[in-house]
Amino acid sequence: MQRHEMKIDDRTLSYVDSGGSGRPLLALHGGLSEGLAFAGLAAHLGDAWRVIAPDQRGHGSSDRAPHHRREGYICDAVALLDHLGLEAPVALLGYSLGGLNAYHLAAAHPERVCALVGVDATVEIRPTTEGPLFDFLRTMRYTAPTREELLEAAGPVGARFVEQALRPLPSGDGWRLPFHPQDMLDSIEACRGDHWDAWLASTCPAVLIHGIHSQALRRDTADAMVARRPRTSYAPLNGDHFVPFTDPQGVHEAVGSFLATL
Repeated sequence: MQRHEMKIDDRTLSYVDSGGSGRPLLALHGGLSEGLAFAGLAAHLGDAWRVIAPDQRGHGSSDRAPHHRREGYICDAVALLDHLGLEAPVALLGYSLGGLNAYHLAAAHPERVCALVGVDATVEIRPTTEGPLFDFLRTMRYTAPTREELLEAAGPVGARFVEQALRPLPSGDGWRLPFHPQDMLDSIEACRGDHWDAWLASTCPAVLIHGIHSQALRRDTADAMVARRPRTSYAPLNGDHFVPFTDPQGVHEAVGSFLATL
């Protein structure tokens, strides 16, 4: 996966690209993550697919953005497709936050998407950024003189998300998180709502990969998503919402099996 950059309104959008002549697969990571999370998937798919994975706005090596509403994420993805000259429809994959962005992108620009892969992406989101689940974001420091100080401030929960992804500051005199904690809280809040209309708006072939013990996507919601959207298959895995990290092989095989049907 080679890293590249493009500019959107003087803002840098960073992305990684496996290259080659395979069919393009645009892969959108989950919250608090980055495009390199799909390096294993790219290796699994091999030469048949060219995996392109942006660090979505405010994540990874991409710059912070004015807001984290859905239209901003979608505009960034379309700008990347245009930048790469990918005018023909591409396969689109998204996990969690990226899954929400993916099916909204397919709804807004159906002519750009030939297939949709949702990985534990739900349509009914009632997030709460209060309480222990997101307390670690409130105590994190965005920058610090050393990696050790950043990890200490993140605590044991936050450190799981950032330990391998900390960035040195451009000045060389410190380190930063791969996201700003307040941006992530804003992004989580912007996901709130009922997204059924967007999920049902596209008609391309789709698969919903579901961690059956997910904290984010209930089984009854997953069943309804598959039943109500035509041309949608279901791929259950024995895991929770973090199944791409706890069972990467299972996710890779489910994605590969679906893509092979196209």
